[in-house]
Amino acid sequence: MTPTATFHHLDSPGATDTITTTGIAATPVSITKTTVGPMDNSCYLISTGGDALLIDAANDADHLLALADSLGVRITDVLTTHRHADHVQALAQVLAATGARHHASQQDAPELPVAVDTRWGAAPDSDAPERLVTSSDRLNALAIDLVLLRGHTAGGLAVILRTDGDTDGVTHVFPGDSLFPGGVGKTGSPGDFTRLLDDVERRLFVLPDNSAVHPGHGDDTTLGAERPHLTDWRARGW
Repeated sequence: MTPTATFHHLDSPGATDTITTTGIAATPVSITKTTVGPMDNSCYLISTGGDALLIDAANDADHLLALADSLGVRITDVLTTHRHADHVQALAQVLAATGARHHASQQDAPELPVAVDTRWGAAPDSDAPERLVTSSDRLNALAIDLVLLRGHTAGGLAVILRTDGDTDGVTHVFPGDSLFPGGVGKTGSPGDFTRLLDDVERRLFVLPDNSAVHPGHGDDTTLGAERPHLTDWRARGW
C-alpha cells in the first residue's frame, strides 16, 4: 500500500496544511504544518492515536495549543530541533500547558530556556553515532529515527519518520534549519559548514530520493530534488 500525501504551500503565517499517511505498522499518521512568528517558523504536529509530537514550539503558544485542540490530539512530546531563539519562543508555555516531555540533543540542551527531559545523542565532547534511535524505538507511539546534524548549531536534531514500510513508502524528514531547498543551513565558519554538509550528506542523503524534507522555514522539498546539487554546495562553501 502506498501512502497518500497532499502538500500545499502556506501563504500566510498561522496557516496550516495536513498530510495524512500510513505508519510502518499501518497506523494512520497525520502530519500538520503551521507557520508562526515574525520569522515564519514552520512547526509540525505529528499525531497518531490521539497523541501528538510537536516539532519546535517556535512561537504563538496559543495558536499551537488551539491547533492541537482543533485536531483532537494531545501534545505528549515536544522535540526542539536546535537551540536558536526563534525556535523556542513558545516552548515554556506549551510545556506548562500540556505537561509534555521535552526532547533535544545533548549538545544543544544546555542552551535551551527550559529543562530537557530526554537528551538524545552522545556527550557534547564526543563524536555522536549516526543513528541516535532506531525505527524499533518509539517516541509518542511513533517509530522514528533521530539523527544528529552538527554545524548550524553544535547539535541539531533531524526527525525521520518512515511510512508504509521501508521499501515503497514515503519517508518524511524534519531537519530543522540544517537543510533547505537549495542548500544547508547557515554556519559560522568554514569548518562548521563542512561538518554540517558532511553530516547531512552521510546521514540524510542515504535515504531515498522521494523522501520529503520539511525544513524549519519555507517550502518543502525532496532529497531527490536536492541531491544533484551537493557537489555545487560544497564547491561554493555555503
